Amino acid sequence: MGRLQDKVAFITGAGSGIARAASRLFAQEGAKIVIAELKPELGRASEQLVSDAGGDASFIETDVTKEESVKHAIQQTVSRYGKLDILYNCAGGSVAQDKRVTDVDMWVWQHTQSLDLLGTFLCCRHGIPELIKAGGGAIVNMTSVAALRGSFAGHVYVAAKGGIIAFTKALAGEYAQYGIRANAIGPGLVMTDRVKQRFGDTPDAPAISPQAQAIKAQFKRYPFSVGEPEDIARVALFLASDEARMITGAILPADGGLSAY
Repeated sequence: MGRLQDKVAFITGAGSGIARAASRLFAQEGAKIVIAELKPELGRASEQLVSDAGGDASFIETDVTKEESVKHAIQQTVSRYGKLDILYNCAGGSVAQDKRVTDVDMWVWQHTQSLDLLGTFLCCRHGIPELIKAGGGAIVNMTSVAALRGSFAGHVYVAAKGGIIAFTKALAGEYAQYGIRANAIGPGLVMTDRVKQRFGDTPDAPAISPQAQAIKAQFKRYPFSVGEPEDIARVALFLASDEARMITGAILPADGGLSAY
């Protein structure tokens, strides 16, 4: 029997990157997967990827920055599978235009806060009632090494991911009485398609911008700091499973030690 046998997992941003890897991995462990993705071509591709491997997956087009879209996606999940056990809020990201607070254009604030923090908030707003109905469950949120250190110049992204840390702790404290655990993962540099476009195809490839060059030079000091999507998906699998039943309110760095030394 798999580690998530007969669980229903709602995974945002599952058309690519870490969330796509998690969809495949969670399905291998017995979960039924809802691929909550904004871009239909990516969502359908992930759905097919899981199905081809023998898993049960359904793509539901979802814009995590829009409450009605999130509400509808959660309703569709429960209508299709009967319940919700795992909420993995993985949709998010930063933009290259993010800068220091004194320099950044304010459109970056609206874009990044909506995608990273508001999206997580809305999915919890509508997902938690279903977790309660199911008798409990697991929430896995995504913060970042950027929020765990003081040396990242994209201050809007730092603010959003720092908000997720505080929000996760609040969720853990409030909803433990319902058997719900809430934890967050703080990845370092993960070689997703989006990161490859900005930083280059490999950790040693020339970076595109001066900011990217500075960040990549820093990561070279830490031997485990550059990971693959599957590395983070495995951490999420553990936190979503009953193996982590004693862990809630935790912020788990998965950054190769970058935030520790």
